[in-house]
Amino acid sequence: MKLLLTGFDPFGGEPINPAWEAVKLVSDQIGDIEVVKVQVPTVFNKSIETVAAAMESEQPDYVLCIGQAGGRFDLTPERVAINVNDARIPDNEGNQPVDGPIFEDGAPAYFASLPIKAMVKAMREAGVPASVSNTAGTYVCNHLMYGVLYTIAKKYPNMRGGFMHVPFITSQVVNRPTPAASLSLETIAKGIEASIKAISENQEDLKIAEGATH
Repeated sequence: MKLLLTGFDPFGGEPINPAWEAVKLVSDQIGDIEVVKVQVPTVFNKSIETVAAAMESEQPDYVLCIGQAGGRFDLTPERVAINVNDARIPDNEGNQPVDGPIFEDGAPAYFASLPIKAMVKAMREAGVPASVSNTAGTYVCNHLMYGVLYTIAKKYPNMRGGFMHVPFITSQVVNRPTPAASLSLETIAKGIEASIKAISENQEDLKIAEGATH
């Protein structure tokens, strides 16, 4: 089996993006899964084009995209992506779309087809803080997650895909007001590896409560 693992380049004035840095640390082989890694530009449209091209060339069984969510305390597999761009800040090429659809012919939303609850359970068992997230935002992360799931729905019915946010790493919070959440790069990479193992072992997701009240 093969898994396409992607991570964004730095954005928003940050010198580093823990998503890509952690992806680089992930093993190239996890159990019976070959891991293929691709760096993604934090740019509307180009991000989807980059990953869609890798999906076409690699024909993976799974796609797991990783992005930074500064301020979160844990690793958070995303449940759903919505068909809207609403950029609070410009992307790395100055694009700032507001209140437009990602794809005119797309569904209002697509749900992740990876076993997100099994991923959370596996990460916790590996000693990594994790929880299910019910919003991927409306920036390039949601944009890419939606684009991947749209592409799967239109072209690859046997492929499964999803997205996971990761927190800042320690070096990014040194000059931020305390308390500022962060994890080490090694812990983030460990969580991603545990997630990939869970993906390979769970064709159906676990039926456990991981919802939120707000």
